[in-house]
Amino acid sequence: MLESLFTPQTVAVIGASRTPGKVGYEIVANLVNGGFRGQIVPVNPAAAEIVVQPSGQRAAETPGAQPVRLKCCKDLPSYGAKIDLSVIAVPSKAVKAAVADSINAGAQTVVVITAGFKETGPEGAEAETELAALCAGRGVRLMGPNCLGVINTHHHLNASFAKRMPGRGGIAVISQSGALAAAILDWAAGRQLGLASLLSIGNKADLNETDFLRALADDKHTNVIACYLENITSGDEFVKVAEQVATVKPVLVLKVGTTQAGAKAASSHTGSLAGADIAYGAAFKRAGVVRAETFEALFDYASALAMQPLPKGNNVAIVTNAGGPGIMAADAVEDTGMKVAALTPRIAEVLKTKLPAAASVGNPIDVLGDADAARYALALDAAQDDPAVDTIIVILTPQAMTYPVETAQALAKCARGEKPILVTFMGGVDVEPGRRELARANLPDYPSPERAVAALKAMCDYAAWRRRPPRIVARFPVNRRRAERIIARHLRAGIYQVGEVKAKEILRAYDFDVPAGQLASSADQAVEIAQLVGFPVAMKISSPDILHKSDVGGVKLNLSNAEQVRDAYELMMLRIGRRAPEARLDGAYVERMCARGREIILGMTRDPQFGPMLMFGLGGIFVEVMKDVAFYLAPITAEEAMQMLMGTKSYALLKGARGQTGVDLNAIAGGLQRISQLVTDFPQIAEMDINPFIVGEAGQSSVAADARITLAKGSHS
Repeated sequence: MLESLFTPQTVAVIGASRTPGKVGYEIVANLVNGGFRGQIVPVNPAAAEIVVQPSGQRAAETPGAQPVRLKCCKDLPSYGAKIDLSVIAVPSKAVKAAVADSINAGAQTVVVITAGFKETGPEGAEAETELAALCAGRGVRLMGPNCLGVINTHHHLNASFAKRMPGRGGIAVISQSGALAAAILDWAAGRQLGLASLLSIGNKADLNETDFLRALADDKHTNVIACYLENITSGDEFVKVAEQVATVKPVLVLKVGTTQAGAKAASSHTGSLAGADIAYGAAFKRAGVVRAETFEALFDYASALAMQPLPKGNNVAIVTNAGGPGIMAADAVEDTGMKVAALTPRIAEVLKTKLPAAASVGNPIDVLGDADAARYALALDAAQDDPAVDTIIVILTPQAMTYPVETAQALAKCARGEKPILVTFMGGVDVEPGRRELARANLPDYPSPERAVAALKAMCDYAAWRRRPPRIVARFPVNRRRAERIIARHLRAGIYQVGEVKAKEILRAYDFDVPAGQLASSADQAVEIAQLVGFPVAMKISSPDILHKSDVGGVKLNLSNAEQVRDAYELMMLRIGRRAPEARLDGAYVERMCARGREIILGMTRDPQFGPMLMFGLGGIFVEVMKDVAFYLAPITAEEAMQMLMGTKSYALLKGARGQTGVDLNAIAGGLQRISQLVTDFPQIAEMDINPFIVGEAGQSSVAADARITLAKGSHS
């Protein structure tokens, strides 16, 4: 797929220039000096030839290299032969004609470098749409516009106007920002980090991040895919493709531009807590995408995943020549949820026998400030031999007796490739030569223990995702027809808020335990219902126009006799008539009071990009103040439902902490799975809350005490 973009044999550059510093010249020069072995076709109606001076890789590898002279075509039709790839760098008004010429010349992919399209406003957006339609009509793929270009180091292809050609490596980069792509190339050169390819996708008029994930999944030169994205074109498709790709190679994403998008009007509690960034986080978690929060983290993680094997567990050994940095690393390991490994007695005895008496043979393994390369090698060998150790962090600080280059070489020689080894050479000038040795040996190096640990945590999380059991989404026996009838009636009537009474009927249809109750339209009827279901009872106003019942005095609890029920009904109707005079009142819902238990909130909001997102949180302050909630994309498995619970700070309370009895975790997980099935069965449901969902100890009934469902306007019954 996309062979004409990644491995073209003939590349046309429309808008080629004779002037160094101009985009049209730099693209041609990069193709020449990057060592492209195919045919280069410069197109410039005002030039007979373009002279490319040696620079970069060609100048370095071939001292005394001569300028290369390329004959220009006045236009592409005059070339008279087939091309594979067209790179266009002409003014925006001339781009459409250049694209048409490229298609007629046989190009299978067109890269439009030129800016001035949808990023400039409606007129530019219309022109961009025309370009995409022109290409689609002929089965040609379009990259850009407004992009840096494409680089494939393993094909000696640099069809971009970037300043440099990276060395060969296993990391493929997809960047929505051309400027950031250029910064990535400079950063990679400074770190001596090789890349497999760099794809600047610009405005994504056609080719987008999902297309390139598909292509790179099968690329034998790509070990890791690192992405900088400002938005995702199709959320559902991205999740499906990313999940497929992540099963064979890591996908990392630095996603920006989510803060303002998260502000939206929402009718449910769940909707008010969810935002665009929450949705992206849930999508990435589902797909196994490793999320980086910063530019540095993106390539910290990429370096580790590209250079080292995946860990088999999260037990970490730390080798250091200084106590303080060793403690920093140990703290960071524990803070991230990994474990400082307890060395096996046999390995501890080996270290005790062979290291100086003052050395620490616990973990961290302190080889002392005067450690030479041989002492580091001894400690690293021991850590690799220890079955209790899954991964290793090696720390070096530049003391008077330290030999960074020799130590780096010794570490490289000792590394067996069975357990991941991450290195921290702390310092600047003194350790820089050692860092260069580490880069040559494919040992990822970090300036601080915390950054090394963060990269290791990303590796452990991804490895755990890869080891996850197959996703099996359970289907519960439910009365789908009953729920369907209620939803259809609301939609036909144009009523999009499903109140508590009907919402609970839907929940009953999906086998939720709901307290016995009925709708009362008079005080006498309320008393009859209360006597039928049994005291004490709760009374709640029923109105399609009142979402938050307690705000208008529409909730009364623990009514223990007929007189209290009658008084509560009459007072409730009087007060609400004054506070919400326009509201339509169906009556009051009278139901038996629930047994005591822990109040939980279960919910769903349908994200426009990624679909239904389930929410779980412990009621009260944990949701209202601490925002301690977990989100996950539906449909979910039983394991994923339990992971939602474990992903909150309040999980310890639910499980039982400080002598308190825990609650029925399986009941909560089952409730989440049933909501998942409900909202998957009915895409008409835009938002819903069960608040509270009252959960008791294991074996006790768990009850949906209140519920609200919002249907999507314009959806069909």
